[in-house]
Amino acid sequence: MISILAQERLLGATLGSALTGFIVLEQRKLIHESLALPKSQSQSQVRDHAMFGKQYRMEFASLWNKAVDQTFEPAIEYLSSRKW
Repeated sequence: MISILAQERLLGATLGSALTGFIVLEQRKLIHESLALPKSQSQSQVRDHAMFGKQYRMEFASLWNKAVDQTFEPAIEYLSSRKW
């Protein structure tokens, strides 16, 4: 049986790896898109697609919230049924 400390470390490593993989894939996608952009586009249009632009942050926050909701939904339902 895995100890709680080992479970926490495994969870942390898994979440960290997933987040790192997501960021790397997004960066690669943005680099590919920037290389494919026509040269006539202005710098402001390119800047809108930046990694930490407003649109990206909002999309990331939405995805993060959905993931957290799906992950902890069983625990929340269990605690709600026990009137916590």
